Amino acid sequence: MTPSNPPHDESTAAPSQTATPSPAPAPSPDAHPLPGTHLDSTAHLMNRISSQLAGQLSLVSLDGRRRPEPPALVVVAHGSRDPRALSTVRTLLDQVRALRPGLPVHLGHIELNEPLLPDTLAALGDREAILVPLLLSRGYHVKRDIPEMAAESRVHARVAPALGPHPLLVDALYARLVEAGWPTRTDHETRRQSAVVLAAAGSRDPESKVDTGRTAQLLSDRLGVPVIPAYATTAAPTVPNAIEALEASGRTRVAIASYFTAPGRFATECAETAPWIASAPLGTHPAMASLLLHRYDQMIGVRGAGNCATSPHRPALAV
Repeated sequence: MTPSNPPHDESTAAPSQTATPSPAPAPSPDAHPLPGTHLDSTAHLMNRISSQLAGQLSLVSLDGRRRPEPPALVVVAHGSRDPRALSTVRTLLDQVRALRPGLPVHLGHIELNEPLLPDTLAALGDREAILVPLLLSRGYHVKRDIPEMAAESRVHARVAPALGPHPLLVDALYARLVEAGWPTRTDHETRRQSAVVLAAAGSRDPESKVDTGRTAQLLSDRLGVPVIPAYATTAAPTVPNAIEALEASGRTRVAIASYFTAPGRFATECAETAPWIASAPLGTHPAMASLLLHRYDQMIGVRGAGNCATSPHRPALAV
């Protein structure tokens, strides 16, 4: 196996799709749009159209003959005891299928929910598959659990990177905050009083904190206010500690940005600590489906470039 490194892509991505807003009243002289605000949906719409076209074109070769079936996309979710999580993930996969007709899309869980990943892989036999973790940062699951489960199967597997950090995640985080009541226009004084806690699950892996910190910085650049990463478990600071520190520094409007892929205990507990507003988990925001396909396409590119050797019993892991 030869590990491969997909292109670094934090700097470019299409903004999330939003409905066209009704005409707004003229802003007051001291009101300014937030830095980096992207409300137009044109770029994200083009991204979705491109994804659909790519799916259709991938089925036909230049001479008009139908290509072999593409590698299966296996979305690997963590699993949760909260039934809303499984419903959310299934809806998200339906969005992926709508964006890429003809692509075989499957679901596998690391734990707690069925189908479990080993069962999904067993059903695929010895065909080719790309495993895309529905996980937001590097950590034990991405580095060890998923590759080891793949290695024990007959599938010719490649494992894509974690979803984050990536600007599409920032698009989704921003949209969820706006849904919760974050103003799209604000003056300097309001920004001086505002801040965000990026509430994540937490991991003992130091690279997970690096990834979450990078997402926090990208979101801060978008909002024009401080964004502090904090954690529901395992890592520090905790979400309550981050809120306390921000309030002690004079930030009286502290929002919680829920950095979770689906509803669950951690997301609920973090939201309950919010002194102001708390956003919903990323869930089925359109940017999430686009990002899953982007990670899949990265691994297709790795295969096409010939940089990745695989065997039925040893998955290639991109980092």
